[in-house]
Amino acid sequence: MGFVTYDVNKYPPKQMVVIPLVLLLLALGLLTFNWLSTGMPLTPGIDFAGGTAVTVITDDSIDEIKEYFAGFPLTDVGEGLDGGKYVRFGPMDDDQAQALNEKVLERYPDAKIDQIGEAFGSTLQQQAFIALIFSFIGMAFVVFIAFRNLVPSVAVVISAFSDIAITAAIMSLIGIPLTLSTTAALLMLIGYSVDSDILLTTRVLKRQGKTEDKFAGAYRTGIIMTTTTMAAVAAMFAVTAFGGVEVIAQISAVLLVGLFVDLMNTWVLNVGILRAYVTRNGRHA
Repeated sequence: MGFVTYDVNKYPPKQMVVIPLVLLLLALGLLTFNWLSTGMPLTPGIDFAGGTAVTVITDDSIDEIKEYFAGFPLTDVGEGLDGGKYVRFGPMDDDQAQALNEKVLERYPDAKIDQIGEAFGSTLQQQAFIALIFSFIGMAFVVFIAFRNLVPSVAVVISAFSDIAITAAIMSLIGIPLTLSTTAALLMLIGYSVDSDILLTTRVLKRQGKTEDKFAGAYRTGIIMTTTTMAAVAAMFAVTAFGGVEVIAQISAVLLVGLFVDLMNTWVLNVGILRAYVTRNGRHA
């Protein structure tokens, strides 16, 4: 089903909603499994799990760095431009953290060392979760006030929820951790999802004309809007990934995945629900 030549009026509504809902259930299943296994739906980054991040400029290879820090809970070694290396460690007690600082400065005296305590990381984790929940509740409230109609409003909310859930599941599969920056990207997705869904719902319910033409017109506008944004985000990801700007690269990766997911949820799931609603209520023009 290519989105360039995709006809929103071609497929029966029941057929349209099946695949997105199955993917949503699979995503929720994966996130639930992760939560029961590890206590988190996604692998937490250093922001939430606590630990130590060391930034060094060195010609040492990644294998040499791993060997040098073999006695510490090393979790990841990343590589940037101009010999930059990003070395991350899991949570440690005070004595081990002090020993790590001494070992780092012994070999890399110009290194930058950032530490986040496990308790502080847990607090950030709770605050990020609360922010995500309140953002979603606020979005749902505004949508219900705007449309004052249960089915279209629920369709927008389900679409936005599905965007977040499926994107989070893909993050888990491809190894993008949950950090403050990726949480911010998920919050941005809520806003973008609602924007495209409100465009669709407003065009269909509040404009005059044939129903098929309203769906087709909304799709043309929405697909141009989304693909333009995707192109900009893809360029940002390419530049920052090549340049070693990890935070921006992670944000753009999450947004890029989320925008692909939003194409499906807006123009397949939401369209299917709206078409069924319009047909059932005799709103054909």
